[in-house]
Amino acid sequence: MKDEANLETLIQDVVQSSEIEGEILNPELVRSSIATRLGLDNSGLVKSDRHIDGVVEMMLDATQNADKTISIERLFGWHGALFPIGRNGLYKIDVAQWRSGDMQVVSGGLGKEVVHFEAPKAERLEVEMERFIGWFNTGSLIDRVLKAAIVHLWFVTIHPFDDGNGRIARALTDMQLSKADGVNQRFYSMSAQIKQERKGYYTILEKTQKGDSDITNWVVWFLNCLKEAIIASNTIIGIVVRKHQFWMQNNVHNSNDRQRIVLNKLMDNFEGNLTSSKWARITKVSADTALRDITVLVNKGFLVRTDSGGRSTNYVLNW
Repeated sequence: MKDEANLETLIQDVVQSSEIEGEILNPELVRSSIATRLGLDNSGLVKSDRHIDGVVEMMLDATQNADKTISIERLFGWHGALFPIGRNGLYKIDVAQWRSGDMQVVSGGLGKEVVHFEAPKAERLEVEMERFIGWFNTGSLIDRVLKAAIVHLWFVTIHPFDDGNGRIARALTDMQLSKADGVNQRFYSMSAQIKQERKGYYTILEKTQKGDSDITNWVVWFLNCLKEAIIASNTIIGIVVRKHQFWMQNNVHNSNDRQRIVLNKLMDNFEGNLTSSKWARITKVSADTALRDITVLVNKGFLVRTDSGGRSTNYVLNW
């Protein structure tokens, strides 16, 4: 169950961290990529693409190898993994190197621009990142959870890359939290909680970056966010436990791979209603085979047919 809980948390981390930046990743592709890299059973799952694999590799390197130091080369490797073709959509970006231009966060129309934040000039990045990396790798008396808060703030304030700074900052945060937890498995997702509190996240960042050197309010916000992330993890763990109990109580050995795949999907917040045509698309079988699979599960009591009939006949999980 620990492996499954770790898997579900990592999926949340990868999907939600990208979504904060406005990029929507397919959770099933993320699941497949993570399961493959962790050596977990991913039978029947769709093959992930190179971009998702890069995001997953960065997150796993940060959390599975939290005991290793960071370096310029390691950060450049993460950045290269995030942007394997050297572009973000239509825009070409500098990959695996510090940004070469200025960076401002601006809103408002022409002539009415409001500068919310201005990062250090490009010529300062090498020195700033050397200081950051040296501090990150040095042991100190500061509590590691508090250090995670400072790591996040410091990195996004330097903003060393053309793009991907937020995702790398959250990976570094998870790396520090893994050090604090003393384990390389994740059972709560800071990225998912930051996504939930995105408006407050950007507000406190702007206030802190525009203020003096007092970062107390940022640290308090971060700790409250972490607390809520840990509380929210009960939902993920609860689902994992419930799935485990379901398979323990039912004879999984008499179900084929297709049936196990769809049953697991139904336990993972399946969107919409399950129909025989959806079953056929998911498992890539004929309509007749899909209906036979479903009938077996209905007869076993795993699925229940709803009142609707004909082509609109759909099924729900009985758990």
